[in-house]
Amino acid sequence: MATGYILIAAILILGGVIATVGDRIGTRVGKARLSLFNLRPKNTAVIVTIFTGGVISASTLAILFAADEGLRKGVFELEDIQKDLINKREQLKTAETEKSQVVEKLNDARKEQAQAQQDLQKINQSLQAANAKQRITQAQLNRTISQQAKTQAQLQGTQSRLGEVVIQYRQAMSELESLYNQRQALQTAVEDLKAERQRLYIEAKKAIEEAKTAIEKRDRELANRQEVIEQRDQKITNLDKLIQNRNLEIKKREQVIATRESRLKELEKQQQYLEQEVARLEKYYQSYRDLRLGKLALVRGQVMAAGVVRVDQPKAAREVVIQILQEANRNANIQLSEPGATPGNTELLRVTQERVEQLIKQIQDGREYVVRIFSAGNYVRGEKQIEFFADAMPNQLVFSAGEILATTYADTKTMTSYQLRQRLDLIISASQFRARNAGIVETVQIDGTFLRFFAQLQQSDQPLEIKAIAAQDTYTAGPLRVKLVAILNGQIIFST
Repeated sequence: MATGYILIAAILILGGVIATVGDRIGTRVGKARLSLFNLRPKNTAVIVTIFTGGVISASTLAILFAADEGLRKGVFELEDIQKDLINKREQLKTAETEKSQVVEKLNDARKEQAQAQQDLQKINQSLQAANAKQRITQAQLNRTISQQAKTQAQLQGTQSRLGEVVIQYRQAMSELESLYNQRQALQTAVEDLKAERQRLYIEAKKAIEEAKTAIEKRDRELANRQEVIEQRDQKITNLDKLIQNRNLEIKKREQVIATRESRLKELEKQQQYLEQEVARLEKYYQSYRDLRLGKLALVRGQVMAAGVVRVDQPKAAREVVIQILQEANRNANIQLSEPGATPGNTELLRVTQERVEQLIKQIQDGREYVVRIFSAGNYVRGEKQIEFFADAMPNQLVFSAGEILATTYADTKTMTSYQLRQRLDLIISASQFRARNAGIVETVQIDGTFLRFFAQLQQSDQPLEIKAIAAQDTYTAGPLRVKLVAILNGQIIFST
């Protein structure tokens, strides 16, 4: 801010001085009645004044362009910067559109899940109604059985009465036989007894016919009741089948709901991935703008120097620390130097005795450590002082050879090439995330040919399980070499 004020003051003073000198020169030219290019003295004075004004404007612009590189670039490169800004904004709008589409798909999936829940509740209500109907049918069946028992009791009573009639008939026949033996003496009585016998026979026959009719009627009623019972049994069987079908539908709906929940989780993961991509694009755009306008040379968290050290004697720890800091300072000079310029040997790192002692205490126990010097901020070329922070971690085994780092699934029948590439990028990002959490700063290296693996994955016509495994024993010093394998039914089909 102070530099701007000084620049403005200098321009005002210089403009006033040049204007005063121009006015003096114009006045003297007018008094001396000088003539340039065969012009009148008055016109010559005007030309001198115009030339003086041009010198003022030219000197002002020259001072501004020489003092402010950003203004010079803004004037001559403004159109390129605006084009880059428009392109980045279009990319950001595209990412936001994709994000909104994913959100809409997520809302649709939630609506489908709610609809499936409502269908499940309706099915449960239908099942409860069917169970109620079954209980009513069972009660009716019980009443029919009780009525059948009553009918059986009535049939037994009719049979007992028929037995009594038969007994009476036998008694009449015995009496008739006794009267026949006495027919000579009782001829008149015999005729009466014959008439009585005929009457009793007719009555017995009628009783037998009535009994038979009653029995046939009861048999028909029993047959009808049996038919009703069979119909009820058929209805119960149909209801059982209906209940089984409803249970199968419920299981299918539950499977559909589980599938939609898994799809919902996958969409949520894709949304998180898109949000990360948007954040990364914004970060890239910020870094690009810094790089475009300010000659960004070092970024926050960049490793300026690293080394694997083992200090057997505490006295040697200070030399090791100083050596690593000197290497970081040389690399910082190289990074912050202008292109084509010879790197200097300026003390750029702000080293304090407290930081040196703290780092010495961390590595002087005789164990093997990975020491890294990181940039504490973003710095452009020409910086005279930079902040840093140091990190010392034991160089121990982090991942064994063959250890699984991340797992995902891929199905070429339902996924496009872009989605397959996203799955592979996702599993590589997950491996990078695990490596960073374990303290490995180096980037992940794919062991083998990635393009050949991707081509084989596209040609597969079966769902495969993709795993990222460590290709070799990896220590904290890194780097982490990752091997991608495709597995089907527990067997490795192909790999990088």
